[in-house]
Amino acid sequence: MSDDVERIPGIDPNAGPSGEGCMECLAGDGPGWWFHLRRCAACGHIGCCDSSPSQHATRHAHDAKHPILTSFEPGESWFWNAETETFFEGPKLMPPTSHPEAQPVPGPKDKLPMDQRHLH
Repeated sequence: MSDDVERIPGIDPNAGPSGEGCMECLAGDGPGWWFHLRRCAACGHIGCCDSSPSQHATRHAHDAKHPILTSFEPGESWFWNAETETFFEGPKLMPPTSHPEAQPVPGPKDKLPMDQRHLH
């Protein structure tokens, strides 16, 4: 990151994403599927959004004391502060900035229940 770009506490533009899907869902924590994905701006942890059954991204934000999340969806670039519950614009992060466009939403494809009324 160059010196002329303002640093925002809680955001590390050099932290790459932890994978292509929710780390906890893929590890078997909860029902194993998500609606949308969020990325921790501090460490790159990928978790599922608050509309997902397990809400792992916000849990990570609170447990790790990493309150700044960003979308990990194609075409979205917003940031969210889980402490203040506010949206804001932030710096460019290390790619990839979203899951693969071919990955279904919700996902992953092989874990989706027939009845998806479990969304929050």
